[in-house]
Amino acid sequence: MRTDRLQRDYGVELRWTVFPLHPEIPEEGMALSELFRGRNFDIEAIRQRLKAVAEEVGLPLGTKTRIYNSRRAQELGKWAEAMGKGDQFRRCMYHAYFAEGRNIAFLPELEMIVEAAGLPKDEVYDILAQSLFAEAVDADWARARELAVTAVPFHLFGEKTLVGFHPYEDLVQLVDGD
Repeated sequence: MRTDRLQRDYGVELRWTVFPLHPEIPEEGMALSELFRGRNFDIEAIRQRLKAVAEEVGLPLGTKTRIYNSRRAQELGKWAEAMGKGDQFRRCMYHAYFAEGRNIAFLPELEMIVEAAGLPKDEVYDILAQSLFAEAVDADWARARELAVTAVPFHLFGEKTLVGFHPYEDLVQLVDGD
């Protein structure tokens, strides 16, 4: 990934902030066609652009027809970070959601993803039931609102921002200031 390369090349430390993309989505998910009904943009053109970017950076990308609520996954992501497995969890979550189209709001799916990331799946229910990382997610959501984040990826370096998928050179310019 471009951010991995940026870390290697420039010693940049990343701070991942989760974002409430569509918190209104129910646990069973929603068809993308329903979510975007009445909006004036071409879903297929967006899919093709995402596919091109994913191919460019070597990430698998399936053809998603549904979107799922990511709140539970975000809470588990904060737990994974606390356990030193944030990167593994993010990679497993990406693959499950974007490559395989799995429902990341569904507890059995989350247990499989957590296990794939090398974390104990038998802790998933308790972590979520006790809202152990809900406050951390709420703080990230507040930070995203404060920064006026409306799309991802959103990169912030000092006071400079870069929104959307950009070539590696744009990330370098962001941190280099040239």
